[in-house]
Parts: sequence; C-alpha cells; structure tokens
Amino acid sequence: MEAELLAWFAEQGRELPWRRTRDPYAILVSEVMLQQTQVARVVPRYLAFLRRWSTVDALAAASPADVIREWQGLGYNRRALNLHRSARRIAADGWPDDLTELPGVGRYTADAIALFAFGEPVLPVDTNVGRVLERTGADFGSESAHALMDLGATICLARIPRCEACPLAECCPSRGRRYPAERRQSRFEGSFRQRRARTLRRVAMRALPAAELDPEALSSLAAEGLVQVRAGLATLPEDS
Repeated sequence: MEAELLAWFAEQGRELPWRRTRDPYAILVSEVMLQQTQVARVVPRYLAFLRRWSTVDALAAASPADVIREWQGLGYNRRALNLHRSARRIAADGWPDDLTELPGVGRYTADAIALFAFGEPVLPVDTNVGRVLERTGADFGSESAHALMDLGATICLARIPRCEACPLAECCPSRGRRYPAERRQSRFEGSFRQRRARTLRRVAMRALPAAELDPEALSSLAAEGLVQVRAGLATLPEDS
C-alpha cells in the first residue's frame, strides 16, 4: 500500500508552506496553529506570523500582548501564550530532548517536529492519519506522514470517504463503508467561547475598566493569563 500512497501523493499532495522548511521553529508555529484550525485559515496567518517573528529568538523577545494581538481570529488563544512560552524556553535553554516538555506540545506535535525538522523516523499520528491507519490496517513508515495526512484530509473522510478516488481502495478492507457522524463541537454562536473571544478582542484593542466587561469571561481569561486586571483595569499581559 505504501508505494501506491506515495505515488498518489507525488501527484496530488498539497503544497503547504511549512512543507518547504526544516526549521524546527517554523514547524512548531505551523503545528500549533493547525491545532483545531483548518489549513486554509492557517496558511496566510502562518506566513504573516513568520514575517513578523522569523526566528525563535525574535518571538521570545516579543511581549505576550503583541503575540495575542497577532493571534486574533485564529481562536483558542491560549495556544498563542503556549507558543510564546515555548519560544522563551527554547531561546534560553535550547530545544529539549523531550519536546512534550514545551508548553502546549503534546505527543502528536512533538512527533511532527521530531520528524519534519530533526529527521527522526517517527510517524506523527493525528486524527486524519489515525483514521487511515485504522481503516486500512496497514503499516506505514515515517516517509508516508505527509501523504497520510493529505489522504485523511481529502479522501478518507470521517463519515463518507471518497473511496472511488482513493489510491488504496483496491486493498482496503474498509472500502465502501460509511460511518456515523462524529460528535460535533458545540456551536460557537452564543457560547461562552464566543463571550471569551469578544472580551479578549475588546481588551486587545485598548485597556478597559473591568467593570465594563463580561465578568465571567474576564475571570476565565485572567485565570489563563490571557488578560490581567490591575487597579480595576483590564489589559493584555505586557512584560514587567
């Protein structure tokens, strides 16, 4: 199966900017941005982020407030703080042997950096890759990582896979199957997540009296370090 997969990828693989680099910092940025966010939304933001902070040292020297402002619109803003904290740790101590020691870096992200930046022979298994592995029951090497990601994202879809376009269909034991809808994320409109996002967006524009803001959302944001409240004024976390 692996030969067929790689042949398909050579013709159909997606052109993504983070696939043109071995820079571990650039790959870290891409992987953090891609957590729970669609590729199409990430591409322009990734390019803009790296234009502003092209190295890990540059990001480490930035203020948390500037990083949070740059992140606005990508959602799940704690990722911005984790990325910034990771940059500061790397700038101070270098890349750790165990990449999961970095803030917000789990097993998949660590494996992706290990493979794509450092060339370690490990297969990062995200949702798309895991789906292909489960359905095919096949073993693939690390050289198939990008191909597996693209196959899962574009062909081997969660509920109704496009088996007629799949290069592995002839040998796949799951060919033709349909799957129940996965549990969908709760609606953003009217949710507490939206209240948090709206509150953070307002504070990112300018410091505001805490009394003028959603108290529950502000408290939640402050607990995560995304805002700070001093003398009744809510601001983004600036350097001391």
